[in-house]
Amino acid sequence: MKVLMLVAELEDYTIAFVNGVAQHLPVVLGVPKRRYAHLESWFDPAVDLRLLDWPRHRSPANPIFLLKLSQLIRQEAPTLIHLLSNSTLWLNFAAPFWRPIPLVTTVHDVELHPGDADSRTLPRWATELMVRQSGHIVVHGESLRKMVLQRYAKPVDHVHVLSHPSIQRYADFARQRQLTRPQGDDAFRVLLFGRIFAYKGLEHLIRAEAALGETVPNLRITIAGRGDDPWAFRGLMGHPDRYDIRNHFIEDAEVAQLFTDTDIVVLPYTEASQSGVLNLAAAFGKPVVVTDVGELRASVTQNGLGLVVPPGDPQQLAHAIKLLAHGADLRAELGASALAWANGPNAPKAVGAAAASLYRKVVDPCAPS
Repeated sequence: MKVLMLVAELEDYTIAFVNGVAQHLPVVLGVPKRRYAHLESWFDPAVDLRLLDWPRHRSPANPIFLLKLSQLIRQEAPTLIHLLSNSTLWLNFAAPFWRPIPLVTTVHDVELHPGDADSRTLPRWATELMVRQSGHIVVHGESLRKMVLQRYAKPVDHVHVLSHPSIQRYADFARQRQLTRPQGDDAFRVLLFGRIFAYKGLEHLIRAEAALGETVPNLRITIAGRGDDPWAFRGLMGHPDRYDIRNHFIEDAEVAQLFTDTDIVVLPYTEASQSGVLNLAAAFGKPVVVTDVGELRASVTQNGLGLVVPPGDPQQLAHAIKLLAHGADLRAELGASALAWANGPNAPKAVGAAAASLYRKVVDPCAPS
């Protein structure tokens, strides 16, 4: 059995997922050269990586690319094709020509996140058409499975749940570079990381900081990622000098240092499906504070990763931050659980085994589970 995977973005997720699957099955991965060439060393040698001249959405070169891609598929003759997201417009026009090869597509977000400017650049019909053309759908949680079943006319046994694997490459980077927290740094560091869009709940974190007052006197909050300008909420900040704002794309070395330095990671989202940041924090053994949206509660409570608070409630968020700031033993317990989860049941190899089992079932429904 051989699986061919295609994806145009989602670099960290792709590395974790594909490396995991490659421990169990032969994998050919096609990705854009412009986005993945500098990441080649992070792929397991078992992955047959193809860096493609993959055009952008608006490029007139897309028809020629689809022709070459379809030729590649015929040459490789995979047993199954897995699209690791449904957010590539032009693949909709090529998918009908790949039949009868089974097509599986991962849907990360059934609904668009509020304020997510990146996702809104793609027409809604394009993401939905790919779901409808795919024989089987993968999602990263039971609530997302229910949403897909309600939205699309898919048989119940054709929508599957696979865990979002832990993102380990930054923790590996930190170990390779022997990164440590600076000596003498006695601050209690809180990190909000990733694309800063409306649904990430930045305003609620800032209100929570103001509500904390002087109860955590050594509090420092780092907001790192491109997107909306956090300083737009300066007027809500209790102590602006507590903030370290990095409103830009964060390179690998900086990501690794940020997660090495922080005490906890906060995800005060007002809406979510699942979160790569959660899986990144776990690989560093960092406790999290998340809101009860999407799959966050299920992931955190079932695996002892951190604390859960209601969305849009700065007071409860402040209470959780204070609890962890003054609870070193609790932080250590949650951090140990997070690391065990990231390196055990949610490690890429473990998720890859579940994916390999799913692929076999798709290809041969009568095969034993």
